Amino acid sequence: MRELINNDWWPVLKPQFESAYYAQLHDFLVQEYSHYTVYPEMHHIFQAFEWTPYHKVKVVILGQDPYHEPNQAHGCSFSVLPGVPVPPSLQNIYKELQADLGYPPVHHGYLKHWADQGVLLLNSVLTVRAGHAFSHRGHGWEQLTDAAIKALSDRPQPVVFILWGRAARNKKVLIDTSRNIVLESAHPSPLSAHRGFFGSRPFSKTNRALESMGEQPIDWRLPEHVEVQD
Repeated sequence: MRELINNDWWPVLKPQFESAYYAQLHDFLVQEYSHYTVYPEMHHIFQAFEWTPYHKVKVVILGQDPYHEPNQAHGCSFSVLPGVPVPPSLQNIYKELQADLGYPPVHHGYLKHWADQGVLLLNSVLTVRAGHAFSHRGHGWEQLTDAAIKALSDRPQPVVFILWGRAARNKKVLIDTSRNIVLESAHPSPLSAHRGFFGSRPFSKTNRALESMGEQPIDWRLPEHVEVQD
């Protein structure tokens, strides 16, 4: 895994890669990638960590598992590559962004501009079998991503954790809320967005929290024209 994580996340996560559970997870993934279509592509599994180094994380947007339809998942929660239609949950995120800060939706779902500013786009489970949501849940990914969440929670610089939906909100127990800020609401999925996601104003609340910590706020306005970057 060393070749896939080339920044200061490596020493943080190295004990996980050396553990017994990860050895079992690795064997499971070898079988899955050999016999099924699995997303994201193998070399993009840890893209979120690559895009946002440990010391630069200011915000975590926690998703559940990758998109399971073709060409969508590329290793970062809620994000899709340019040219891929914007999924419904991300469309609702854009609607809330416009209601909150007045930024109109862009015509792509590539969220690297956020990641570059310190927004870690992390899923709890990092792989999925094509067409089968949650199919890689319970095989070990949760232990690795829980370790990442705890490491950020314990870091000297506090973090804003954005938890959308029950699965993400269940991770609140990993976070030291006396030091870090937790923003939680319903999931932006069309099935639940009207039950508390719309109107939750996560973007302005995040920026106010960052400013209270002495940090630069996030520029949530996405550029309309983007190019794919590894």
